[in-house]
Amino acid sequence: MKNSEIFPYIDHTLLKATATEEQIKQLCEEALLYHTASVCIPASYIKFAHENFPKLNICTVIGFPLGYSTTAVKCFEAKSAIQDGADEIDMVINLGWVKNGKFLEVEREIADVKATCGNKILKVIIETCYLTENEKIELCKCVTNANADFIKTSTGFGTDGAKSEDIRLFKKHIGENVKIKAAGGVKTKADLEMFISEGCSRIGTSSAVKLLTENG
Repeated sequence: MKNSEIFPYIDHTLLKATATEEQIKQLCEEALLYHTASVCIPASYIKFAHENFPKLNICTVIGFPLGYSTTAVKCFEAKSAIQDGADEIDMVINLGWVKNGKFLEVEREIADVKATCGNKILKVIIETCYLTENEKIELCKCVTNANADFIKTSTGFGTDGAKSEDIRLFKKHIGENVKIKAAGGVKTKADLEMFISEGCSRIGTSSAVKLLTENG
């Protein structure tokens, strides 16, 4: 694939705790230059990005990276982020509920956050590295039933990232209106092309611009 065909799939990401304003500025400039799908940045930088790059599609994360914030907190985070200028929200599910088999609670929380987001895009991070196959299947149902827009593999902060076998599993069990985002451990152009060919509509990575411009 040509680089210009890959960039529209990329959520150009910087979520390190030590991210500086200058680094966020560079990320936003790169996103505009290469026409990535969005920038994915910490919520504390949304206002800065929105004010300085008003045409940019801004994504942020909530309940991140561990997912065990209360539903009320996640909804507040989503509402605040949208008010500050976020266009897309990536939320982490409550993995403790998953391990306790409380899938109805997971589904209700996703639905509550989606209601808060309204017409803004909601991506649901299920953190596949911690899950059994049956748990992944149940979460596909939760994401679908709650009317979220995307299911997302990983935070990038867990023990592992996106795997092609998880993308294939998602495709079998998500609803027709749910899209797929791969994230975590996407480090080569071959990785990018593979996830696109597997059916991902978005790929979250901090390295796409560097690896494509240096090696593309």
